Amino acid sequence: MGDGMRLAGKTALVTGAGSGFGAGIARKFAAEGARVWCADINGAAAEQIAAELGGTAITCDVGNAGSVSEMAQIVLSAGPLDILVNNAGITHLPQAMEDVTEDDFDRVFRVNMKSVYLTARAFVPHFKERGTGAILNVASTAGVSPRPRLNWYNASKGWMITATKTMAVELAPFGIRANAINPVAGETPLLKSFMGEDTPEIRAKFLATIPLGRFSTPEDMGNAACFLCSDEASMITGIAMEVDGGRCI
Repeated sequence: MGDGMRLAGKTALVTGAGSGFGAGIARKFAAEGARVWCADINGAAAEQIAAELGGTAITCDVGNAGSVSEMAQIVLSAGPLDILVNNAGITHLPQAMEDVTEDDFDRVFRVNMKSVYLTARAFVPHFKERGTGAILNVASTAGVSPRPRLNWYNASKGWMITATKTMAVELAPFGIRANAINPVAGETPLLKSFMGEDTPEIRAKFLATIPLGRFSTPEDMGNAACFLCSDEASMITGIAMEVDGGRCI
């Protein structure tokens, strides 16, 4: 590992690392010298990314308490953790808020919100004990400038942004930083779910709302995440950084 690498000697855990933004973050972290735990509910996807990076795969359902504590046990028994990235997330399909089924609502709550509580419960005591740690939550522009018909998804991301700010002020005295990044939709498995259907017309309409005229990429997220989790950002905590091509302006 070259000394010039920004995450040399650090160990990171990325949830939802099997695809999309999570895979982009895991790749960037590995390229910058981190040892990366790739967690995903899809074990095969996690294995594939981990093999590519020389990282370690873990199958985990981040909305399940038992699954998260099992993951924490595996990770922490192998050595200290420096960086926790809560990236795993899902959405309900675009529809009127009152038409979203209770099952879909519960799933969004479990994966997008409860997971942040569960990983905090599992890893914050470890960070406190070491007097250091960086937490990064992958929220969304949906939590800042919500689009219609994604009500409960938008709300879950607003919750995540508030959780991040609270974590930042509560954990600062312990030397722990917490930040969020807010991507606009990207070329990930969730894109089709956000748009309802993927047609050239809908895509063009969607892109017209992004001043820089393109979707967020996994590389964009990796770059922003790497900076916020590195020592270069040691004075930055509690921000929700928009990585959105100007959409929220």
